Amino acid sequence: MILCCGEALIDMIAEPTVSGAQGFVPHSGGAVFNTAIALGRLDAPAGMLTGLSSDMFGEQLAQALKDSHVDGSQVVLSDRPTTLAFVQLQDGHATYTFVDENSAGRMLRPEDMPDQLTATSALYFGGISLACEPCADAYAALLDRHGAERAVMIDPNIRPGFIQDQTRYRTRLNRMIAQADIVKVSDEDLDWIVPGPETLEEKVPLLLQAGPAVVIVTRGSRGATGYLADGRTVSVPVTPVQVVDTVGAGDTFNAGVLAQLHRAGLLTKQALRAISPDDLRTALELGGKVAAVTVSRAGANPPWAHEL
Repeated sequence: MILCCGEALIDMIAEPTVSGAQGFVPHSGGAVFNTAIALGRLDAPAGMLTGLSSDMFGEQLAQALKDSHVDGSQVVLSDRPTTLAFVQLQDGHATYTFVDENSAGRMLRPEDMPDQLTATSALYFGGISLACEPCADAYAALLDRHGAERAVMIDPNIRPGFIQDQTRYRTRLNRMIAQADIVKVSDEDLDWIVPGPETLEEKVPLLLQAGPAVVIVTRGSRGATGYLADGRTVSVPVTPVQVVDTVGAGDTFNAGVLAQLHRAGLLTKQALRAISPDDLRTALELGGKVAAVTVSRAGANPPWAHEL
């Protein structure tokens, strides 16, 4: 299966109450959680490795994984609280305030990571779990332990506000990128990872030189471009839809890419090193298609396969 390794949390989304005052409604979320849910709904074999609480919100997250056919056998349970992300939407775009201290997800440590992953063919990492310690070190240790023989995709989804020690973060992230086969970044992510006046087209080769076989750059309404190590590129436009909000769009895009690569038998290190532009384009197209469904409805609500 494709094991999604990272945060699962509760998005507290603002909604008016009966009295007219603003309230918050708990929705299951988290960047890596959203990708796992989307994979399960696309009929891809998906699993989740995260820290879940035994509290009411942890139970909600566990049930959501089960409902979308995501394997939870690698979940680490504890009595620590669930991470809460209070979400404010303005013109469909989300800003977040996190409550994450001493949480079940954040407090994962390297010794909590499994020694064996017998049923796992690919690993996916991303989100704030790569920035918040100690869990960031735990996921880096997991990649060190199990990444050499499995396809690896990383979406750093960089949030500078979470980075307490930029040198430590850059060192850890650069090491993980060097071990990855696919790195997906937004144009803003790429400018942060490779600072300087160069254009995106000049920065991507520097990222490829670090080790990945494929770099995917998303540019919002301008679509996505895939870059291969041999210099070939493919671009796909966005699917035009009426946008309700952008919550979970990038996470769902990642799931579409992974699901298509899995279906095509290309989600291995060897296959990704030899992937053709046409096969990469097909994967990017499915990513765009499922992301378009997600942004056309409220919250991170990825489509089921039959909806496509």
